[in-house]
Amino acid sequence: MAPLLLTIACEEIPARMQKNAGRDLEAAMMSALRDAGLEPQNSQNYYGPRHIAVSIADVLSQQPDREIEKRGPRVDAPAKAIEGFCQSVGMTIEELVQEETPKGVFFFARKSEKGQPIESLLPEMVQTILANFPWPKSQRWGTSRKSWVRPMHHIGLLFDGKVVEGAFDLGGDMSIAFSNVATGHPFHAPDSLTFNSADEWAKKLEAQFVIVDAASKAKMIEEEIKVKTAAYDIEAIHDAGLLGEVTGLVEWPNVIIGAIADEFMTLPEEVLITSMRVHQKYFATRYASGAQKGQIAPYFITIANRQSTPETDALIKNGNERVLRARLADAAFFYDQDKAQSLEAYVPALDNITFYQGLGSVGDKAKRMAQLAPLLASHITGADSGLATQAAQLAKADLVTDMVGEFPELQGLMGGYYARHHGISDDVAVAISDHYKPAGPSDSVPSSPIGLVVSLADKIDTLVGFFGIGAKPTGSKDPFALRRAALAILRMADECDLTLPLPELFTAAASAYGFDRVDDELSDFVSDRLTVMLRDGGVAHDVVAAVMQGAIIDNPRLTMIKARQLNEALDGTAGQQLLAGFKRANNILAAEVKKTGMAITATVDETAFVAEQETALYNAVTALPQTIIKTKDDVENMIAALGALVSPINAFFDKIIVNDDDETIRRNRLALLQLIVSQMGHVADFTKVER
Repeated sequence: MAPLLLTIACEEIPARMQKNAGRDLEAAMMSALRDAGLEPQNSQNYYGPRHIAVSIADVLSQQPDREIEKRGPRVDAPAKAIEGFCQSVGMTIEELVQEETPKGVFFFARKSEKGQPIESLLPEMVQTILANFPWPKSQRWGTSRKSWVRPMHHIGLLFDGKVVEGAFDLGGDMSIAFSNVATGHPFHAPDSLTFNSADEWAKKLEAQFVIVDAASKAKMIEEEIKVKTAAYDIEAIHDAGLLGEVTGLVEWPNVIIGAIADEFMTLPEEVLITSMRVHQKYFATRYASGAQKGQIAPYFITIANRQSTPETDALIKNGNERVLRARLADAAFFYDQDKAQSLEAYVPALDNITFYQGLGSVGDKAKRMAQLAPLLASHITGADSGLATQAAQLAKADLVTDMVGEFPELQGLMGGYYARHHGISDDVAVAISDHYKPAGPSDSVPSSPIGLVVSLADKIDTLVGFFGIGAKPTGSKDPFALRRAALAILRMADECDLTLPLPELFTAAASAYGFDRVDDELSDFVSDRLTVMLRDGGVAHDVVAAVMQGAIIDNPRLTMIKARQLNEALDGTAGQQLLAGFKRANNILAAEVKKTGMAITATVDETAFVAEQETALYNAVTALPQTIIKTKDDVENMIAALGALVSPINAFFDKIIVNDDDETIRRNRLALLQLIVSQMGHVADFTKVER
């Protein structure tokens, strides 16, 4: 076995495409080699602004010999069909084998195929991979007929340290021959270099100011940021997404710290951070110690694609400070203009923004949210109905402000700032700021009761509306993020311990739209999301199935509690013994019903007991809480009470024969077992538990 290296050098690849491109190239190359029987092992991909590559440490140098079998037509098929098959496999009809199959007698072509050396296979493999590469967007250049994300310059293809002969045919009389050529940094080392291995490729490029491994480059950036910010007693605000993006923009990172003019430090920190991140790809900073620790600092961090020298660094720093001044001056202008009128004054303009065709305007959505707010507030402790309604009415107002027009990422947040500026209650301002939360699994839920009301109203309105007009998720496609909305509702119910009667809330939302009813599939959709949430949270799939019965969306929080507590209980010895007892009882009952065809009632006659184990088990079963499970305490009490069944049910099956010769005793014992099964069924469907 020997190493294989494939490198593609081209003009600048968009940062957002690089990571997937590296993975796709590695996956395609490994798949092609496996299909050829070359047993590739130990692969690694590389990606950067001007390259993607894959190195594979061990690959067979030649295919093993193999037997090829291909089934042809039936022996009684038309002569032309048989002749065509013979031509396709390069054999005569006499060389074919006839073989009986369940579908009749067929011709088979069987022949030995000698393995080919890898050098004869690689050119076609690479041609196919590159010609069909899954770029989100690509282009042709010159007279080429095949496309790539950006114009190609070099394709390096080496096996066992030697260049594989061949070329990538671009069409239109254009091709790129395979070579061992690469080029260094376009400003510092633009000349070509040659290499004979993956290690040499990486080292020579690093000597020419190109870091080929993205993870190493990102680590280099993080470490240099820590070193340089320490001199200012500041630290970068962590931003994994921005780190990934700037890593994809530079080949030789150089961390430079610039200053923000004092006049702009009165802007909201979200405005400062977003202005720097979105337009300039700068990291914002905070003070690392002292009285101002944690506050945003008047410095930014930019990552230059240049070798560091005092003159170059000063030039880059001054240039970026001038650009940022202009950006922040625009932001300050937007901020002052937006504050010139009250948040309420923006609300009428929402009627001019379409929410979605068939669902009215954003203004209509705000009105529907305000209608839902009092009902939701009645189910959330501490939520004032009047303030919740006001927050819902104003929640979308900042969408028509200049600041949110420039930075959509600030929607909600700016509404909160403008509300405070004009003296609106801080509770309302916080709710406006938080109502888009949680925007994803890593985002927090709203921090206040009123924020929960407005966020829930927003997401319930969205779900009911899109389902109401039939715009539902299909397969992996979810263009309106309805799965995310449903999961957000469930997360708020879970993390904030909310009892939410979702059917009632969905009906109220449908009425606000003017729909006749709630779409039938919405309940199942939310139930599916709850199933996913529980499984992702570590609840066993069989326990999830056991509790997901009936109208579970009547109180999803209760279903979550039951699932988690039951999962924990069944993991213990007592829970396993209880489950074994349940299954034994259920199996005896099922056998009896199958034999007699008659249902067994749970009506037990205490006077028919003849053994103390019967009495003890009956007393334990009847001691179970008789109330319908409606609260967390009900679940805890029922789970604890079920634990008390373990000892008497074990004793019963150890000492008692259910099928007694006396029919009265036998029927009474069967009724006792039915009582156990019925009572445990109030908690979950234990027949679905597989352990």
